[in-house]
Amino acid sequence: MIFRQRWVSFAGAAVAAVALAGCAAPGYYQPGQGAYPAGQPASAGYSQFGRVADVRYVQGSGSSGVAGTVIGGAVGGLAGHQVGGGSGKTAATIIGAVGGALVGRAVEQNTSRGGQGVYRVTVQMDNGGTRTFDYADAPSVQVGDRVRADGNQLYR
Repeated sequence: MIFRQRWVSFAGAAVAAVALAGCAAPGYYQPGQGAYPAGQPASAGYSQFGRVADVRYVQGSGSSGVAGTVIGGAVGGLAGHQVGGGSGKTAATIIGAVGGALVGRAVEQNTSRGGQGVYRVTVQMDNGGTRTFDYADAPSVQVGDRVRADGNQLYR
């Protein structure tokens, strides 16, 4: 009976670890291809024109992953402690703690985008307003280019 309870605990911990690892898959984050500054509503249905005033790389403020490492290690250690007996229990606890720490760190860094920066394009609109657009990759516009903003997309 005790073996069955330990096996169920281990299986639950393994499922939780796999689920968390799925959250850590790289490449699912895509920064908005355009963003409206606070206070300016999206202008659906018509285009606005302007000139590119600034293009710069803005470094993101990512997380170091310490909290995720600590929490993941604690959860993994507790799950590993439920498995085995004697020296096997100690080994399972260590393996669980290390695995949980790795998964916890990866999840936290991907949740906070790991400090990934964006290219921020500032456009001085013809109507006097200013809008900014964020891109994951270097945009194909330069300062002074005439552009059209349609919705949350920027076109040359």
